[in-house]
Amino acid sequence: QVQLVESGGGSVQAGGSLRLSCVASMNDMRSYTMAWFRQALGKERERLGTVDILGGTTTAVSGEGRFTISRDNAKKTVYLQMNDLKLEDTAIYYCAAIRSPYFYTGAIFNFWGQGTQVTVSS
Repeated sequence: QVQLVESGGGSVQAGGSLRLSCVASMNDMRSYTMAWFRQALGKERERLGTVDILGGTTTAVSGEGRFTISRDNAKKTVYLQMNDLKLEDTAIYYCAAIRSPYFYTGAIFNFWGQGTQVTVSS
């Protein structure tokens, strides 16, 4: 059974930084492409970025230049480093996984964490 547990959320002032972590339970995490999503109140879920089994990443326009996704397979952990946070970054952030070596258009992430709240204030 795959379990994903996020941590690192909290309250931060605009312009600040946070690093989210996601610890995965599966022993073969290196076989999974991992991703970070977020969902703000009243809005659709948004994919922020992905990291494949070789460390290749994709980043959404909303996070370009500010958000960096990375992974440490030895620690079974995926990270989302967020810098220069803005009020509109307030959301619940989710870690997700798909058993695929790479991200591809139409990929459906079928394993999800419970989410961690990020609140950005002025």
